[in-house]
Amino acid sequence: MVCIGIDVSKDKHDCFILSSEGQVPADVFTVPNSREGFQILLNKIHSCVPPQESIKVGLEATGHYSYNILGFLLDCGLPTYVLNPLHTNLYRKSLSLRKTKTDRVDARTIAAMLLSGVDLKPYTSTVYHNEELKSLTRYRFDKVRERAKLKTSVSRLVCILFPELEKLVPSLHLKSVYALLEEFPSAKQIAAANLTRLKFLLSDASKGHYGRDTAVTIRDAARNSIGSFMPAKSLELRHTIRLIRELDAEIDDIENSIQSLMDELHSPITSIPGIGFRMAAMILAEVGDFSRFDSPDKILAYAGMSPSTYQSGQLNNCYAHMEKRGSGYLRYALYNAAKYVCHWDPTFAAYLAKKRAEGKHYNVALSHAVKKLVRLIYALEKSGLPYRPTASL
Repeated sequence: MVCIGIDVSKDKHDCFILSSEGQVPADVFTVPNSREGFQILLNKIHSCVPPQESIKVGLEATGHYSYNILGFLLDCGLPTYVLNPLHTNLYRKSLSLRKTKTDRVDARTIAAMLLSGVDLKPYTSTVYHNEELKSLTRYRFDKVRERAKLKTSVSRLVCILFPELEKLVPSLHLKSVYALLEEFPSAKQIAAANLTRLKFLLSDASKGHYGRDTAVTIRDAARNSIGSFMPAKSLELRHTIRLIRELDAEIDDIENSIQSLMDELHSPITSIPGIGFRMAAMILAEVGDFSRFDSPDKILAYAGMSPSTYQSGQLNNCYAHMEKRGSGYLRYALYNAAKYVCHWDPTFAAYLAKKRAEGKHYNVALSHAVKKLVRLIYALEKSGLPYRPTASL
């Protein structure tokens, strides 16, 4: 067995080759992050490793910096392992009491870690090509979060400019309300507006849902409003609404791309009531290849949803907190998916009610539902069969 450790960085990669006999066919050498550098690395591996020897190549998960070299290694057919930086950091500290952290040391640590027999799963091409779906779901997540912040800004500005409006409409974040505020972004401007114009604006934006009565109500409230007239805040409100509309269009475009990829995957987890294509896409993107995990508990640990454990002598932790060390995106997706599944599926609803009846806090009971959901998802992905509500898991 020959192990190659690669410490990835933006402009160059430090590599180290170690054999199972403890020999060092190639001490730490550096290759540039380029096609020529990748070829130099491949030639070095072939020159140092006899044909009969098995090869393991390892590198840390460093986001976009490792993406290109990872694709190159997979295309070359080399068994490649992507290591958690937290795992390698702890392993490096276990080898020495000295506080030493360099690229050269990291390359040696990765090679030694591969050789140590630590239970690692090779990175498959399935996971690599799943990166497109992961990029889309994470991009959508960031855009939705950005839109939520802008909506909070709208609520803040309306509270200053026309605080009575919030009690007159079901929500401030309706197309009709945005259309009204974009043209008349203050109570003073609405109060001075032509009633016919207000009626047409609201009716057109709400597709006939709001008419003259609503226009009269809003204008009367504006005439008696305590809202301030601040042109700077009105300008900010206009621009914020436009940004929200732009984000709406971008999110729709992203979701269309996600839907196309999900149509190709035909995942059985979309048959679970309460899991739409967006949440299913995020779960599939973050988990990647289910064959990497020996059990559903491994997926929970990967999401950082396993309970922490502390025991020393007669001391045991009386309340086990969630570790929260894994993929935050996967943890978010599973937690929110469990909420909807417990709402729409009778089996999960009864399970959640049972845990609540045992005296557990809602979040604790929901975490039990998440575990049950992960077992279900794991079983469906392994079997390829759709969900059957009568099946007991």
